[in-house]
Amino acid sequence: MCRSIKTLYNFEPPATEQEIRAAALQFVRKLSGFSVPSKANEEAFGRAVDELAATAARLIESLVTTAEPRDRGVEAERAKARAALRFGNSPA
Repeated sequence: MCRSIKTLYNFEPPATEQEIRAAALQFVRKLSGFSVPSKANEEAFGRAVDELAATAARLIESLVTTAEPRDRGVEAERAKARAALRFGNSPA
């Protein structure tokens, strides 16, 4: 899985359209092997990103859970702490 694609479900505030689109773009980049497609592949690449973003948004909207939404700030701090342990840096 792409490391830059983050979990978007069950957060407060909810994932934005831009975050969902960014995840779709990263996924299409990973699948295609292109970070920027050629002119010949640009239309197919863009269409794939659009379709995947729409599908991801529908998925996120249709999921149900009894768990409390996670706080983005708390999760960001936890990620910083994990990175500090992994890479030996002190959290900023």
